[in-house]
Amino acid sequence: RTYSSTETEGQLLNSFVQYFGDSLGRKIKRMPLIEETVLPGDSLLTLPVVIIGNGPSGICLSYLLSGYRPYLSPEAIHPNPVLHTKLEEARHLSIVDQDLEYLSEGLEGRSSNPVAVLFDTLLHPDADFGYDYPPVLHWKLEQHNYIPHIVLGKGPPGGAWHSMEGSMLTISFGDWMELPGLSFKEWAASKRRNIKSDRVMPEEIACYYKHYVKVMGLQKNFRDNVYITSVSRLYRGKDDKDRSQQNEDISTQHLEMEDGQKSLIKRNWEVRGYQRATDGSHVPFCLFAENVALATGTFDSPGRLQVEGEDFPFVLHSMSDFGAAIIKGKLRGKADPVLIVGAGLTAADAVLCACNNNIPVIHVFRRRVTDTSLIFKQLPKKLYPEYHKVYHMMCTQSHTVDSNQHSAYTSFPEHNVLSFKPEMKCVLQSASGLKRILKFSVALVLIGSHPNLFFLKDQGHSIGHHSNQPITCKGNPIEIDPYTYECTKEANLFALGPLVGDNFVRFLKGGALGITRCLAIRQKKKHELIESGDGGGDGVP
Repeated sequence: RTYSSTETEGQLLNSFVQYFGDSLGRKIKRMPLIEETVLPGDSLLTLPVVIIGNGPSGICLSYLLSGYRPYLSPEAIHPNPVLHTKLEEARHLSIVDQDLEYLSEGLEGRSSNPVAVLFDTLLHPDADFGYDYPPVLHWKLEQHNYIPHIVLGKGPPGGAWHSMEGSMLTISFGDWMELPGLSFKEWAASKRRNIKSDRVMPEEIACYYKHYVKVMGLQKNFRDNVYITSVSRLYRGKDDKDRSQQNEDISTQHLEMEDGQKSLIKRNWEVRGYQRATDGSHVPFCLFAENVALATGTFDSPGRLQVEGEDFPFVLHSMSDFGAAIIKGKLRGKADPVLIVGAGLTAADAVLCACNNNIPVIHVFRRRVTDTSLIFKQLPKKLYPEYHKVYHMMCTQSHTVDSNQHSAYTSFPEHNVLSFKPEMKCVLQSASGLKRILKFSVALVLIGSHPNLFFLKDQGHSIGHHSNQPITCKGNPIEIDPYTYECTKEANLFALGPLVGDNFVRFLKGGALGITRCLAIRQKKKHELIESGDGGGDGVP
């Protein structure tokens, strides 16, 4: 399909939607992508946007790309008077069509990304001050703003939330886990789910995300059981060397030439992978994309100590493995305690799980119990009593106290694991250099997790704030433009969510807003170029 200057912008968009909706669905029944046997010249191969990851980041981006637009509600008054005045200036425009840098200026919040703070305060005004104000936005579906895209995920919509430990409460309130346009409380009430507290189980959140995709009509954009094997740039043009020029100007060099006419899409990326069928077989595919958005989160690869003996089968790296060992009775009747390494919330969950199952615990962590960066210091006691119970034990039941008094739990602050021994022993070293050997039944290393971007060149090491280092949520997130979320080191590659430092669902939504605005601006400029014919009148140079 090609386009001529006689078509209006609306006709262009509508035919664009129909083109991708119909042709992708018709091409292959088992997976509406592209088989590797299709010739590279087939225009069916190219999509404007491919989103990798179907967790809340990918879902929210799909929602906005599908044409949903946020407007300031007629009766809304934002508690921030400066921001409210700015919103009133362009009340007739959706937030997507406004200057995000201008709106974000002067706002402060618990994210380092200004658009994330902006969108959060519009959806949850003054939430960090304990207020439960309603959103100041209402949503409209504007189908002419639809940007064709596809969301690829390993499991059902919701991503890692489907594999999280089901017995633990979420760290955030249920309202903070919700996505635009569908209240979590209203959804829970409609499903007759008894939500006993503001915090909810991960399985509730997973069900909510899966339902969200259905009720918002996003299913056509989602493909489950998809595994990406490579994402590679097809070519690098001179535009990539001058990012400022590329972001400001759309020239004919940005438009793919097919059959002597200009197309809306330029092939920048090749995406390869396979879909796992119900019979276990793999259906390979290859497609091309103008833009790729990374929304994979950080739960792919558990953090490792990188010490001797860590690969022994009795050294575990996930709560699910620990839970499975308990269910199978592998720890029943064991005299030796379980060794838990880490001082985060997942490690605290493991401590609680062990205590609830009457399993003695040795808890090892590197930091001092008075370290102000410990997550427990940031959690109100009334809202998170179970985590403060663990923190209290960490402080008061140290190995320096009479160990017989606290045989069910003993903490080892400021200790590092040096090695694991085959006889189920662990060598620890204190901050002063003192070494000790402890016997255990099973070890559980819970020191965070990292994204697995193996499908990118150099595993994505080149796109972080610190080049040639692995991408991590805290230490080395992907470096992005703060208002478009485009990678500063790779054109037409976007990232959002934990990959750019936004661990909490309430802040990842800002990434979807920034990306959608960026792509909408570029799409509009391309339409204008094609309609004008770049001086040719019929789209032919």
